[in-house]
Amino acid sequence: MGKLAVLALRIVIALVLAGSLFVQVWMVPLVSIDLQEAAAPDGLRIAFLAIVVLGIVCVQVTAVCVWQLLTMVRRGTVFSHGAFRYVDIIFWAIAAAAVLVFGIAVLLAPGDVAPGIVLLICGAALMIGGVALIVLVLRTLLAQAVARDAEAKHLRDELDEVI
Repeated sequence: MGKLAVLALRIVIALVLAGSLFVQVWMVPLVSIDLQEAAAPDGLRIAFLAIVVLGIVCVQVTAVCVWQLLTMVRRGTVFSHGAFRYVDIIFWAIAAAAVLVFGIAVLLAPGDVAPGIVLLICGAALMIGGVALIVLVLRTLLAQAVARDAEAKHLRDELDEVI
């Protein structure tokens, strides 16, 4: 991965973190006020806001882990066992986000929301779950790469002994 690509991705991650912080600090309280003015039941309002905040936390956790993986790429240590921790956290954060999106559908289902909208939200939850599964496949590829790297190092060490 080139230096320009790493820099571009870091800029995007920084913007995502800044934007998510803005939403948490500024927008969530405004949404809470709007829901209160719309006479939404307190339980529904609190559950919706909790899902939104937890969803934003999932995005932030994923962004920080990708940043750490980028650091490992820059150092040339991404094909090590230390990378698994970050990939696992990314997987679980994305899986949690899928559950949270499904939770929004559950909250909206008994209300006056059109069934098609609830179905679309369920489809979005399914797609986010699919992204989590893709990360799981990529984790398996990382495990194979780490094993191949360790095998190559072992073979080089044996060859050095022979020479």
